[in-house]
Parts: sequence; C-alpha cells; structure tokens
Amino acid sequence: MNELINVTLNDNQEPVVSGRQLHEALGVKTKYADWFNRMIEYGFVENQDFLLLKNEQQTGRGGHNKVDHILKLDMAKEIAMIQRTDRGKQVRQYFIQIEKDYNSPEKIMARALLIAEKKAHELQAQIEADRPKVLFADAVSASHNSILVGELAKLLKQNGVDFGATRLFSWLREHGYLIKRKGHDWNMPTQKSVELGLIRVKETSITHSDGHITLNKTPLVTGKGQQYFINKFLNQEYLTN
Repeated sequence: MNELINVTLNDNQEPVVSGRQLHEALGVKTKYADWFNRMIEYGFVENQDFLLLKNEQQTGRGGHNKVDHILKLDMAKEIAMIQRTDRGKQVRQYFIQIEKDYNSPEKIMARALLIAEKKAHELQAQIEADRPKVLFADAVSASHNSILVGELAKLLKQNGVDFGATRLFSWLREHGYLIKRKGHDWNMPTQKSVELGLIRVKETSITHSDGHITLNKTPLVTGKGQQYFINKFLNQEYLTN
C-alpha cells in the first residue's frame, strides 16, 4: 500500500506522511518551504494537523538542517486535492485507499490490541518502579518500634534518598520537628512532633562513678513518624516543605 508515498503510524496509531515526500510525490516545482507555508494558509494548525520535524540526518547547502513536517492523513488528502492536477488526484485517491484499509475491522482490532499492550507495559513498569516504595512504606506502617534519627537516615539512603544523619537532624530542626534553640532541649521534639505522634523522647538514667545520676534524653522516631517522613521524602515533598 506504500508504493506511491510512505504512510506510517504515529504514537497515537494515526496514519501520517512526510511533508517533503508529499511535496515530491505531487511533483511540485516550488521550493518546499515556500510551498508548505502557502499550504498552511488554508487553515491547517501546527501540533494539531501537522508537526514540525528537523531532520538532522539530511542537510542542505551550508550545512543547514532540512525542515520537514509530519502531516496527518486528512491534511495530506486535502493538500493533494488543492493542487488541482492529475498527480494530485492520483495521490488523493491513493490516500483514500490507505484510509479504507486503515479503518478495516481487522486493522482497527490490531491497533486496539497494540494500544492495550502498550498501556499494560507502561502500567507494569510503573508498578515495578513503585514496588520498593510500596514495600518500604508497608513495612514501616507495620512497625511499632521507635528508631534513632540516624537509623531513619540510613533507611532513607537505602531507598534512594541520600540524607545523612547530620543533614536529617538539620532538616528536622529547620522544619519545626526538632527544637533548634540551643540549650538543654536542643534536638528534642517540638510540640508539633509530639502532638502528631512523630517523635518521642527516650529518657535514660546514668549513674556516674561518684554516685550522682544524670538523665540522658534521646529523640526517637516512632513507627507513625517513620511512615510520615518516609512518605514525605519518597514523594520529594521535603523539597518544598
């Protein structure tokens, strides 16, 4: 069916032709660029009826890239009719035959199967890409153990978020999850973190050799907090808030 002019399918499985090939098939003597500019004056719309294409494989005089266009079949048929020549009539009849073949039940079914297969592949690829995030989030959701901020940083790094412990501490302070005021409560959870159940304080009594006792406080990220921060970082929400 492609003896007169090559007809291909675009990404939407629509028949399209090269503007330059159509220009040649019609036997037009006018320079392609001038001819095509005159053709689009008939009301054809870029990115709707045709696409601009730079062919970097073919160069004209002076090494300039040749400009070509990808035309939908309806536009190509109308242009062929506009020529009002025997060659134009021949090309238009050829396109009509191509269109009949394109709209046959067998071809429609074949295209539907191709589109369905493409969508299935895209969906499977997305599922595979999201699988680590889903498994990670599910595992954290089921966790009831609180972990150190440094351990959370390691978990994030294992899942593609390169945040070290020092940087994570700084981020938590800057975003209101840990107290950034220097003093005895520095790096302790803020009221927001406590109320949301994201971070808790572990208090450990330490008995020194001279008998006095001190209280050591360590911020721990709860299971709920792990899920909260992991979702935020995996979805890159940390970039804006």
